[in-house]
Amino acid sequence: MSSNIRLIVGLANPGPEYVRTRHNAGEWLVNELARMHNVSLKAESKFFGLTARIQAGGQDLRLLIPTTFMNLSGKSVAALANFYSIAPEEILVAHDELDLPPGIARIKKGGGHGGHNGLKDIIAKMGNNKEFYRLRIGIGHPGDRNRVAGYVLGKAQANEQQAMDEAVDEASRCIDILLRDGIAKAQSRLHTFAAQSA
Repeated sequence: MSSNIRLIVGLANPGPEYVRTRHNAGEWLVNELARMHNVSLKAESKFFGLTARIQAGGQDLRLLIPTTFMNLSGKSVAALANFYSIAPEEILVAHDELDLPPGIARIKKGGGHGGHNGLKDIIAKMGNNKEFYRLRIGIGHPGDRNRVAGYVLGKAQANEQQAMDEAVDEASRCIDILLRDGIAKAQSRLHTFAAQSA
């Protein structure tokens, strides 16, 4: 049971000051997929983001990193999805996840936004359809919700960053499994993975 995914989105904030901040974990995944497939992401003003096309798992896929700010991600996703007639169920969104430790990544279909402003805006702009896939990249939690904003916009310590990079690397390999063999197979591989440096 393969998964019919036509668009993979990596959520991020634009600009050099955000490049390696935890909130940009979704972007790391899309950059890794672009690197693996030897393509460059190019700015497309009509989609408010950076885009590329790859072939993976026997499917034609679009990659997108919105260059809006995080809380306007849906503007970019909806623009591209509407242009290419891509349904919410055919979209995978990679994003940072406070509820998972660094070095862990999880994949699921559907669900709420869990307070994530990027997901919140995508759901709103896709007519409140929540049935897109999510690739959740663990960034850990600062322990106090009042510190969350500064934490997600900060950079991780070297050992945490390495753990997150390992999780992103593994997740990017699991995308192929997701496309070819479906979500259950992809979950069984990705959900047993834990970064060595975590």
